[in-house]
Amino acid sequence: MTPDPAPISELKPRVVALGTAGGPRWWKGATQGERAGIATAVLVGDAAYLVDLGHGVGRQLMMAGIGIPQIRGIFLTHLHSDHTIDLASMTVFGFLHIVDPAQRPIRILGPGNRGVLPPASPRAAAAPDPLFPENPTLGTREMVHTLLHAYSTDINDRVIDSLRPSPLKYFQAEDLVVPASTGFHPNANPVPEMEPFEIYRDELVTVTATLVKHPPIAPAFAFRFQTAGGSVTISGDTAPCDNLVRLARDTDLLMHEAIDFDWVDRAYAHEEPETAQASVDHHRKSHTGPQQAGRIATRAGAKALALHHLVPGTADPAVWRRAEDTFDGPVYVPDDLEVISFARLNSPSLATAE
Repeated sequence: MTPDPAPISELKPRVVALGTAGGPRWWKGATQGERAGIATAVLVGDAAYLVDLGHGVGRQLMMAGIGIPQIRGIFLTHLHSDHTIDLASMTVFGFLHIVDPAQRPIRILGPGNRGVLPPASPRAAAAPDPLFPENPTLGTREMVHTLLHAYSTDINDRVIDSLRPSPLKYFQAEDLVVPASTGFHPNANPVPEMEPFEIYRDELVTVTATLVKHPPIAPAFAFRFQTAGGSVTISGDTAPCDNLVRLARDTDLLMHEAIDFDWVDRAYAHEEPETAQASVDHHRKSHTGPQQAGRIATRAGAKALALHHLVPGTADPAVWRRAEDTFDGPVYVPDDLEVISFARLNSPSLATAE
């Protein structure tokens, strides 16, 4: 039986920017160490829903005062390492924080097995050999089981010697299935025009998803969390994309990735030319600059815009303020552990997490 929904006044819908840096790096610079890997907590009342698990997410949850038992779902936008690197720590450490035998399972929802490798960069002289060619594109469920298998010595010690239940009792991984009617194919049609589709629902929130443009990885998702008190849309990694505009229509808060393309041009100048140019190509076809993010928020009619997944994570804050050139609403560039309300009846506000 589904519990009765809480009064709207008790929902206090908000996000906690657990980690705001993007990219598979530990960023160096004047502010190095100040931004953990990309991870966001959506809070509705006392219930927590996580989007992506970048490096340091466990520590950030602790610092934000969010307990593992509060988490109802973990939503992975895509399977790049900077969004999933702490999937192991979340499951291997996380199950030790659960003591109530009646704890509801924490669902982990993310892309399934791609089933086919992406095409090689057109700059490659010859197609590179893939790692693990027998199964080179694991999906979410396979990732969770493979990671737990890798830690089987540790886990079985705790299950057998300390009488802990299996982490699989508490963490249930599921592959998101893109509706067949979209015509999605990871190579031939990775971002078909589509309507958002529902992937999760409980008494507090309905989560819908859409495909976004982040080649070469596919599928890549954006998510919208709709509550009785407001909505937040989280872009995942994407270039400007009509599907995202459709998903974010009239959202109370759009959280969008942002990259400094000027940095991109400088960053690879010292690398081998073929690798450097392929890397620059990737960033420009797969990500969004701050002014572009502002245009997307404007097109969607978003009430407020927050930039996160910042690349580089040590950029001058003035870089991100360029979004104000193209979006007239509030623009936030939250530091780690800051809170943004997306309550519909209030102006979104930014405050330090308690």
